Amino acid sequence: MNGDFIEICIRLTGALGVGALIGLERSYRGRPAGFRTHALVCVASSLLMLVTVYESQWFQPDGNSRVVVDPTRMAQGIMTGIGFLGAGVIMKEGASVRGLTTAASIWITSAIGILVGIGFYLPAALATVLTLATLSGFRWIESKMRTEQYAIFSVRVQRGHEMGEDELRNLVDEHHFSVARVTYRLRDQGEHFEYRMVLRTLDTRNLRALAATLSSMDAVKGFQITPTGD
Repeated sequence: MNGDFIEICIRLTGALGVGALIGLERSYRGRPAGFRTHALVCVASSLLMLVTVYESQWFQPDGNSRVVVDPTRMAQGIMTGIGFLGAGVIMKEGASVRGLTTAASIWITSAIGILVGIGFYLPAALATVLTLATLSGFRWIESKMRTEQYAIFSVRVQRGHEMGEDELRNLVDEHHFSVARVTYRLRDQGEHFEYRMVLRTLDTRNLRALAATLSSMDAVKGFQITPTGD
C-alpha cells in the first residue's frame, strides 16, 4: 500500500505541476482561464483516472461471485451534471469573464466526492490539500507575477479636428502600451470620429496614467478604458 500511495502522490503532484505550468503561460498572457484554473482541471482529471487504475483497492467483490464494474460510467454521469453547475457560475461582464476558477473548483470538488464515495480516502485527502493550496497559495503567486494586462480602449474626437492615428499610437506607446488591433467608426450622426483598440501592458498603473492624460486633452471629447480578465 505504501508503494501505491507514493505512486498516487507522484501522479497527483505531477498533474498539479503540469497544469500549473500550462496555466502560468496563460496567466502571463492575461487570459481568463489561467494558473489556478488549469491546475485544478488537471488534478481533477488525474483523480478520476485513479478510480479506474486502482479499482482493486476500493472494490473487492465476494470471491464466489462474478462482478463486472465500470466505475467510469458513473463518474461520467456525475461530471456531466456538475458541468452544468459549473457553467452557471461563469459570467461575462462586458469584455471580462469571471467565475472560471470557481467552476474549476466545483469540478474538482465533485471528483474528490467520487473518491470519498468509493472509499478511496488517501487520494481524496491529498487532493483536498492540493486544491486548498492551489486556491490560496497560487493566488498569492499570481498577485506577484508580472502578467500581460489587456484593456478595450476607445477615444472619441471632433470630426474634422480628429487626432491622427500616428499621434494616438505615439500617445499609447509613451504610456507603455502595445496595440493589438484598431477599428474606426463615425459616431453621433457623423459628428465625432472614434478609434477603438485593444491595448496590452505589463502594469495596470499605466491605465490610470493614460486616462489622466486623455482627460487633459481638449481634442478628446470622450474616452473609455475597460480592463479585461478574470
